[in-house]
Amino acid sequence: MALPHRALVLVADGKKVLFLRNHGDQNQIDLRTESHDARKDRKDSEIKTDAPGTNKQSMGYGRPAMDETDFHQQEEDRWVKDAADELKKRALRNDFDALAVIAPPKALGVLKKCLHKEVQKRIVLTINKEMTDRPIPDIEELLVGEAAPPA
Repeated sequence: MALPHRALVLVADGKKVLFLRNHGDQNQIDLRTESHDARKDRKDSEIKTDAPGTNKQSMGYGRPAMDETDFHQQEEDRWVKDAADELKKRALRNDFDALAVIAPPKALGVLKKCLHKEVQKRIVLTINKEMTDRPIPDIEELLVGEAAPPA
């Protein structure tokens, strides 16, 4: 399906979120940035406060350590969930009728779990790809290639 005029495009990953609007039509995509946000990547020592825990074994010697929580992944997931909340607010105030989502696999999985039903109804295109660091013409080219009907 082609990307209609005034469609919203979300380009996201765990560190950056871009909201773009199609000012062109279905045949000529013209994306313009509405908003963007990027989070600062923090070091482990800034995120965690303690060493991983241990548990007591019922038999044998030693104390095996528990698996350490991936705090970076938690922050990235939280970032994507915030993007889903923003989409929900926009959908409930009828800010867009069509939505295209471009995100890498992990971020896309987290996003899909968090999307409100009003947002889900408006998705016309989902692309599983990392594009947050690419210029807008590359994103437009990707959308044209994905939205074109198969030959």
